[in-house]
Amino acid sequence: MPAAQDAKTDVLILGGGHNGLVCAAYLAAAGLKVRVLERRSIVGGAAVTEEFHPGFRNSVASYTVSLLNPKVIRDLRLQEHGLRVVERPYSNFLPLPDGQSFRLGGEHGAADIARWSRRDAEQLPKYYAMLDRVVVVLRELMLRAPPNVSDRFVLADWLASFSVAKQLKTLDMAARRDLLDLFAKSAGDLLDGWFEGEPLKAALGWDSVVGNFASPYTPGSAYVLLHHVFGEVNGKTGAWGHAIGGMGAITQAMAKECAVRGVRIDTDAEVAQVLVKGGRAVGVALADGTEIAASMVVSNVNPKLLYQRLMPQSALDEDTTARIARYRCGSATFRMNVALSELPDFAAAPGTHLQAHHQSGILIGSSLRYFEQAYFDAKSKEHNAGWARKPIVELVISSTLDDTLAPPGQHVASLFCQHVHPDVDGGWDAHRETVANLMIDTVDAWAPNFRRSVLGYQALSPLDLERTFGLIGGDIFHGALGPDQLFSARPLLGQGNYRGAIPGLYLCGSGTHPGGGVTGLPGRNAAREILRDAGRGPRPD
Repeated sequence: MPAAQDAKTDVLILGGGHNGLVCAAYLAAAGLKVRVLERRSIVGGAAVTEEFHPGFRNSVASYTVSLLNPKVIRDLRLQEHGLRVVERPYSNFLPLPDGQSFRLGGEHGAADIARWSRRDAEQLPKYYAMLDRVVVVLRELMLRAPPNVSDRFVLADWLASFSVAKQLKTLDMAARRDLLDLFAKSAGDLLDGWFEGEPLKAALGWDSVVGNFASPYTPGSAYVLLHHVFGEVNGKTGAWGHAIGGMGAITQAMAKECAVRGVRIDTDAEVAQVLVKGGRAVGVALADGTEIAASMVVSNVNPKLLYQRLMPQSALDEDTTARIARYRCGSATFRMNVALSELPDFAAAPGTHLQAHHQSGILIGSSLRYFEQAYFDAKSKEHNAGWARKPIVELVISSTLDDTLAPPGQHVASLFCQHVHPDVDGGWDAHRETVANLMIDTVDAWAPNFRRSVLGYQALSPLDLERTFGLIGGDIFHGALGPDQLFSARPLLGQGNYRGAIPGLYLCGSGTHPGGGVTGLPGRNAAREILRDAGRGPRPD
């Protein structure tokens, strides 16, 4: 095997996704020599923009902006590097039976809700106020390392626990009860308690099944809903938007700041194994045999991938090995990018000329019960090989907000589809096209010109998401967002503070607190802990 190279490297980061780039930038700002190793030929992980059909580009996997933290945007000077995010006109458009439709958000949102229920129109501001009271506290906790749970007294962990208690103390009793509901209840039970109109509950409850292989009536799914309301766009909380140039504009801006700070980024650099010496992580071996030494190794990959495929099993204790085997991944997501000759002509909102609903999140799925049946179909495999007969589809037509993605007069659409089983009978390679056609037909049932307008598409099954982006089981969050895999327990108790299973190994990906989505916070928080251990600064505040 070739001799070790670049022995002066302080930190190796495995995976050039957005959290790896964020972590690298903060570490380099403190004077550490940082090197990022990315298996693909492009950095960005699942937040990339690529051509998928001649002349058509799109955000290939992650496709919408809200959760990216303002501190990350500021500290990494992303706007100075060209990042521009535009807000959607309103949140969701739902085509409904009998030519009806429902809109959430925007200037006509309250009137649309009142058409279904005057009570719901009165309740919705109260519901948002409840979420805001809880979220304002949780946003602060997202910026901090969770208190670690170890088998010995550590002052820093005790102080972290005190800090959490101090934050929660700012909530009054009603807000504490709301917080408990949001962590313990199902989204369905929560929403049923607040509202009566099915379209409104579907529009709000969609967030509870995004990337979550569960029914909206599964206990704990209310937290998944909550996780999606942490964000903001251009200072407007709870809004969703689009990055001009696609999601790759975010990670390319991050890579530019990394370059300014002296970070070395290697693409086509597949890591085969983490090197361990004397019980400590000391570097990596690449797939081509090259060994690279470093004082610290930071993993931005799914914890399951790290511990089961990249770590020598002899370096792990039996309990870690057993529990990582049970770490839950698999988001039931089928992702498509579609090139269109024209905009969808919805029976509920006729016309192929650009209208406001074309710029929103278009949701196929009219009720929580519809969502639940989609989950039952995929989970039970009773009626097919493992996918919903009537899937849930969110259609986002990025080119209506960004004319850089498609030729003039044509469009690109992202289809984010639930539910499919991560492991279908016969394997996903045998069923990919069948399910892709099902998704197209599902949209076509509401917009009858959709199928004939399709010029080409890219279909990504859970297996494709795993092969391409390292999303085990297609899990967009690097692990389910259940109560047993959150905060100090993400990915495992004893590793909740971004320190891995052995000395010298750190974690900075979405498999750590505060979880998935393009936030940049796992990378930012991990950098603070790494710099603390290294005795270096400045550290992220």
